[in-house]
Amino acid sequence: MKKVMAILLALALVLGLVACGTSSGETTNDDSTPQTTDNSQSQSADTTVITADSAEKADIESALNLANIKPEWTYSENADAWTMAIVTAVTNAELPDYQGVSVCVPGAYVRGVDTDGDGTADVTSGTASGTLVIDFDATVTSTNGQVYTAATAPVIINTGAAGYSAQSNQTAGTTYAKEGYINIACGNRGKQSTLSDGTYTGDAPSCLVDQKNAVRFVKFNILLGNLPGSVDYFVSTGGSGGGAHATMLAATSNNPDYYDYEISQGAVGVYKNSDDTYSTTVTVNGSEVELSDGLWGCMAYSAITSLAEADMTLAFEYYLNPDYSFNTDFQKQLAEYLAAEYMEYINAQDLTVEEAKVGFDLNGDGDTSDTVALTIEYDETGHKDTNGYYGTYLDLYLAEFEQSLQDYIDRLAYAENWTWFNSDGTALSDSEVAAMTDADRAEAFINGWYVKGSTGSSSGGMEGGPGGNGGPGGDNAGGPPSGEKPDGAGPGGDNAGGPPDMNGGSSDEVGTPDSGTTQSASSKTDSTSYSSFAEMLAAYQADIAEIQAGDEYGNNIVDLYNPLKYIGSDGTDGPTWARILMGASEGDISMMNSLNLQIAWLNSGTDAEIEWQWNGGHVPSEIFGDSLALYVDTMYGEYVDGAVKITKAVASGQTTNGDGTKPSGTDLSGWVSYDSTSGVDMTLAGAAAYRTSGATKAMPGFDVMDYGQEDYVFGSSTADARHWDTYVLKVFEEHADTLAELFN
Repeated sequence: MKKVMAILLALALVLGLVACGTSSGETTNDDSTPQTTDNSQSQSADTTVITADSAEKADIESALNLANIKPEWTYSENADAWTMAIVTAVTNAELPDYQGVSVCVPGAYVRGVDTDGDGTADVTSGTASGTLVIDFDATVTSTNGQVYTAATAPVIINTGAAGYSAQSNQTAGTTYAKEGYINIACGNRGKQSTLSDGTYTGDAPSCLVDQKNAVRFVKFNILLGNLPGSVDYFVSTGGSGGGAHATMLAATSNNPDYYDYEISQGAVGVYKNSDDTYSTTVTVNGSEVELSDGLWGCMAYSAITSLAEADMTLAFEYYLNPDYSFNTDFQKQLAEYLAAEYMEYINAQDLTVEEAKVGFDLNGDGDTSDTVALTIEYDETGHKDTNGYYGTYLDLYLAEFEQSLQDYIDRLAYAENWTWFNSDGTALSDSEVAAMTDADRAEAFINGWYVKGSTGSSSGGMEGGPGGNGGPGGDNAGGPPSGEKPDGAGPGGDNAGGPPDMNGGSSDEVGTPDSGTTQSASSKTDSTSYSSFAEMLAAYQADIAEIQAGDEYGNNIVDLYNPLKYIGSDGTDGPTWARILMGASEGDISMMNSLNLQIAWLNSGTDAEIEWQWNGGHVPSEIFGDSLALYVDTMYGEYVDGAVKITKAVASGQTTNGDGTKPSGTDLSGWVSYDSTSGVDMTLAGAAAYRTSGATKAMPGFDVMDYGQEDYVFGSSTADARHWDTYVLKVFEEHADTLAELFN
């Protein structure tokens, strides 16, 4: 059905059109400049193409013009914000209840609602249908001191898609109004979506495409003057599967691989020409203006991507700890094979990184001025504490872990209501707490002489997710002792545009879209669906062959959900900046995935930061005075001419001690050393033990032996789920005899 609809739309778009030059679909970050580049090698003079005045193009633009839709707007006096009721963002929606958009705008930018089309504000409060009358002279100063107008304000798009699921349409929240931002909530199709006839839909890349179409819809209406905000400063944010989509939305900006999918749903500003090129302009005041689905920035929390390498990274991280206890011999052997596969995978990429960009002296020469090749090496006898693995790639991995703890310690002055103790367990007096230096707090934290109060958490506007996975613990040799649960129970706030409750936890049950990522780490059964390894191998081979054969547009849908394939590639416009915040103790994905994204983005010119929040669980909160708004405002000050340079507010520090009675902090002194000059120092083995102490996934982690939730993302119109990991299949085929003997 999806294929038939796409073909009919494509045929309709080319009928009755006149000859004209085209836009190739290769866009820039400037939405105000018409794009006329043609990447095709040649074009005959009589080629029939879509033009700016074609009926089909005009119909789409008319249908998606908010001045014609006249949506309902509601004013919140408490938040001083106007919120638009949900409208469908495309003209050919497959599932309209999942392809809508709602927008919330600061009240300062709005004079009122024009209800009769005369251009003046008729309603200034309450609820009314019509068009916003925008005040382009008004300014909003954010809580961090950045100054915005209706023409310069950032636009935040919340990517739902928890667990890669469908997200029903929802009303945008008012969270960002006080910051001067425009807030977008959008629905999306997802892995469990079906049509009325039972046809499976919502498979990759539908979820991402719906988010791209929402971006196009809002940008189009900004260009028309129907909405405030800047088309140049769109920022994606989300958590878990939503964090994955926030990342992918930024990583695939404007890439033509997605245009056919956008066109099939009737998106604005992307049309296919009869010569198979694309036109990506819209008509604004009689002129053709480029419209992109690109982003300026990305703030992703616990981004579960890229799936394409996630089984290998998880296996490698588990296998780095020789004391980790796998559930079955099959899983242990599979992890060993996948770890070796990951080493080969990394080394084949010829990765490099500039020390200055990551801030680490990776080659130990005393400076950070070099470009270092990143490799994984193996010496079974020389590195027994990490099962033989070492190398510059793992030096960078370790440096990020050390920085994670160092950053936490450096921000302890922002902690609130903690109870601090001296070495004999006596609580400090209020005056002693008030006099604590950074070095004092660091010493107390490393030794566990505290009871946590508040970490000064801030959601930055993202709606709450689940509590984090259990904190570090277990009996892994060389690892951290049992201690506190993770910081970061999931961002809070009133933003209905944020991700809903994440299904990131593990479960012994698999085989449905909602049953979790994989079998839990406690499962002693390799598979409940396959009676033999040969049967499972045959299922992998058949499923992956189908996927590699391509979908209705000839694309491998697993590739379409691999951001690493698109970062820095031809046809992709990279974001100016990206930040990924992971919980360092979360068990839902390896830290190496976010590391690889940072490396790719840095090498392509994006300002990319990763933070592995110490003791943070899945979808961690911002803590110690940090927030999404602080980061957005800081990046705005860094990259926008004339903007305010933002500096984080200085911590006031505690002046009174908490009411804890005895220390409950984790004593890290046995495996972490700290010096006030050189900072935190730990070993790779210690970092690996820390990671696996919170392990919650079986092997492989994402394309599981029995179908897990990500397998449903890569289904087809007739198959609800399919296996997709070519690296797992390669290991299965190369080591079939050994694995078959160990299976179940």
